[in-house]
Amino acid sequence: MKIGFDNQQYHITQSEHIKERISQFGDKLYLEFGGKLFDDYHASRVLPGFAPDSKLQMLMQLADQSEIVVAIRASDIEKNKVRYDLGITYDLDVLRLIQSFGDRGLYVGSVVITQYTGQSAADTFKEKLERMGIRVYRHYPIDGYPNNIPTIISDSGFGKNDYIETSRPLVIVTAPGPGSGKMATCLSQLYHENRRGIKAGYAKFETFPIWNLPLKHPVNLAYEAATADLNDVNMIDPFHLEAYGQTTVNYNRDVEIFPVLNAIFEGIYGESPYKSPTDMGVNMVGNCIIDDDACREASLQEILRRYYHALNRRATGNGSEEEVYKIELLMKQARITAKDRKVAVAANEKAQVNESPAAALELPDGQIVTGKTSDLLGSSAALLLNAVKTLGHIPDEIHLIAPSAIEPIQKLKVNYFGNKNPRLHTDEVLIALSMCAATDQNAQKALDQLSKLKGCQAHTSVMLSNVDIRTFQRLGVELTSEPVFEHQKIYR
Repeated sequence: MKIGFDNQQYHITQSEHIKERISQFGDKLYLEFGGKLFDDYHASRVLPGFAPDSKLQMLMQLADQSEIVVAIRASDIEKNKVRYDLGITYDLDVLRLIQSFGDRGLYVGSVVITQYTGQSAADTFKEKLERMGIRVYRHYPIDGYPNNIPTIISDSGFGKNDYIETSRPLVIVTAPGPGSGKMATCLSQLYHENRRGIKAGYAKFETFPIWNLPLKHPVNLAYEAATADLNDVNMIDPFHLEAYGQTTVNYNRDVEIFPVLNAIFEGIYGESPYKSPTDMGVNMVGNCIIDDDACREASLQEILRRYYHALNRRATGNGSEEEVYKIELLMKQARITAKDRKVAVAANEKAQVNESPAAALELPDGQIVTGKTSDLLGSSAALLLNAVKTLGHIPDEIHLIAPSAIEPIQKLKVNYFGNKNPRLHTDEVLIALSMCAATDQNAQKALDQLSKLKGCQAHTSVMLSNVDIRTFQRLGVELTSEPVFEHQKIYR
C-alpha cells in the first residue's frame, strides 16, 4: 500500500517534455500513443500512486494545443474484433473513446480507417460516423510495407492515402488496441505534411518498458508478463548504446523496426532526426518514481497475478502452454515463486483444512482474513463479509445478514431462476447487506468499509464465476485464483 510514484510531478514533467518535442520540429508533432490513455490499471498496479487516468490528466494540460485521431483497422471492423477487457467490439470502442475524450474537453479531430480494401462493414461504419459529424479518412495497404522504402514514400505508397486534415500543433494518434496502424498513420502524415511544406515530426509515447530502469527491474519484467501472449521481449537498445554509450531499455518490435523507420525518415526529410528507438520516445514515467522498493514489490505481485491469470486461461482453453512457460521464466528472473503471494498460501491452507473452496484477502494493514464455503455463502462472499467485519471492528459472532434474509434469496434463485447452487454470489451478498443497513447499524458500518478494499490482494482456491470476478473488479480488489474448477462440467 506504499506510494511509489509521484502523480503530480508526472503531469508536469511529462507535459513539459512533450512541449519540448513539439518545438524541436517546428510546426507539428504526431505523437503515437501506445497503451491506454485512460483506465491504465496495469500502470497503477506496478507504480503505486499512478492514477489509472494519469496520462489523460497529463494531456488535459495540453488540451488547447492538441487534437486526437483515432485509428481502427478495417479488418477489425469486418471481423467484429472484441476488446476483451471491456467486452465490446473495436468499432464500439472507437465511439466510446470519442465520447470519453469529448466529455473531458479533448478535441477528437477525426477517425482513420487503416488497411482499407473495400470492406463493406468499414464503409457502413464510415457512413455512421459521418452522420454524427465525425470526419473519416481511409488509408490503404502498401505492397512490401514496411521494407519496400521506395514504394512506401511515393504516390503509390503513402501518397495514395487520404491526407488527414489537422489544425493543432500536437496530433495524438491512438486506437482501440494493438495492430490498428497508429505508426503507419503518423508516417503517412509526415509524408503528406512534407509535400505541403509543413514541418512535422514524429514521437512515440509508450509507458512500458521504462527506458531508464534496468532491463531486469521488476517493473519492466511485469510488462513482459503482461504481454506474454504477444511474445514481446524487453531488450537493451543497441542503437542507443552505439550512438551515446548509454544503456537503455526498449522492446523487440521497436528495435527491429527502427532501421526501416530510419530509412523512411531519411526518404521524407533527407535525414533522420533520431539515432535510436529510445530517441523517439517521450516517456518520463521513470523520472517520477519516488520509492523504488514500493514499485519493485508491487511489480512482483503483478507478475504473480499474471501467472495465475495465465494458468486460469490455460485451464479454460483460452491460453497456451507457451504463455505460462514464459511467465515462469520471468518469475525465475525475478526470484519469486507462487509462495510469495501470501493470500494464495492462506487460501490454499484454509481449503485444505476445511476440504472445501476457500478464499483469503490481505487488508491494508497486512492482516489476512479468510472465508470458507457454507450452506448459505460461497467462500468469496464469506470473505467479503469477514473483511468488512474486521475493518469495522465488528465482533465475529454478530450476523451482518440474518439467515432469514438470505433464505428468500436462495428460494428465488432455486425455485424461480432454476439455479442448482443456492449459495449467494458476492453481488447478492452485498445487495443483502445494503438492505440490512437500512435498519441495522452494524450492517451500515460494515458497508462503509467497502471502499477500503480497493487495492487489496485476494486469492481463491477455485476459479470463480464471472459474476464474482466482476464484483471484485468493481471493488478494486486484485484477485487471483487457483486453476481449479469447483465443479467439473463440460458446458459452463
